[in-house]
Amino acid sequence: MAKRLTSMIIIAAASMWALTGCNQGAETANQSSEAAETTVETSAVTAHTIDWSLVDSGETPANLASYQYPFALDSQNVRDYAEYFDVDAATAQHNLTISMASNEALSKVLDQLSEQYVSHELTDGNEMTLVIHTTPDVAASRYDYVLSDDFAKGLVLPIEIKPDGKKSDVKAHGEVAE
Repeated sequence: MAKRLTSMIIIAAASMWALTGCNQGAETANQSSEAAETTVETSAVTAHTIDWSLVDSGETPANLASYQYPFALDSQNVRDYAEYFDVDAATAQHNLTISMASNEALSKVLDQLSEQYVSHELTDGNEMTLVIHTTPDVAASRYDYVLSDDFAKGLVLPIEIKPDGKKSDVKAHGEVAE
């Protein structure tokens, strides 16, 4: 089970790297068309808003009382998560499952953000939330995304857009804390 979890984490990380790097061709095309557009009034700042209807999965939330999680409640992964984040086993099981499937929701939001994306994080604890930090020209908003992938189908991941420009606190390979 530990090998499977490690493999899934590596795949999720690789997916994120691919998502953030593969949109550059589209950005170049967008920049060309944006340069052709002119605005009448440049002093007014227009906030970019997320169209949540484009993000919506169409799934209905699952009944958590009878949900069949891919991780056993007494598995080592769940026990480790519960101990590390000081939550009960049921919360650990739920959060672990959602965290593994969170790229589904993130990629849909990133499709709309382009260069307004700054960083993201998953909060741990009693309620996991995907927090996406953006440039200040994006409107703050919140949305409950229902996961559609079989791994976590029907589970709800709250998404919060924070236009605070905050970069991730995670250090890149080779960086040291000062």
